Amino acid sequence: MTFALDPRLADDTLVVGDLPLSRVLLMNDSRFPWLILVPRRGGLSELHDLSRHERAALIEEAARASEKLKRLTGAAKVNIGALGNMVSQLHVHVVARFEADAAWPGPVWGAGKAAPYSAEAAKAQVRALAAALGLAGA
Repeated sequence: MTFALDPRLADDTLVVGDLPLSRVLLMNDSRFPWLILVPRRGGLSELHDLSRHERAALIEEAARASEKLKRLTGAAKVNIGALGNMVSQLHVHVVARFEADAAWPGPVWGAGKAAPYSAEAAKAQVRALAAALGLAGA
């Protein structure tokens, strides 16, 4: 099955680039520096749908994204989660958290209304994240 990004993820995010396994997306909510990693394999909904090698690769990519996001933002904590209740396509959230953010200490899901990035801020954030992750085109 061919990889296609779920329409909801496509509508809510900006493309940062591709790691060896995953497409890296930036959630279009300026309140939270928030990456989403989506393995570029078709028909995945659960972690166990990946091969053992791919599961290990996804965990390493999430750890890399977490480390770079924390370093780039100075976050107090980075949350990593894979819920899949709203979007069944397998994806991993990597969210930089701050004690002063709009949802602290609770989860970011359902916390108020998203505040999309301005076009200029989105471009700058995507560029900074791509550079931090060593992605082409940064």
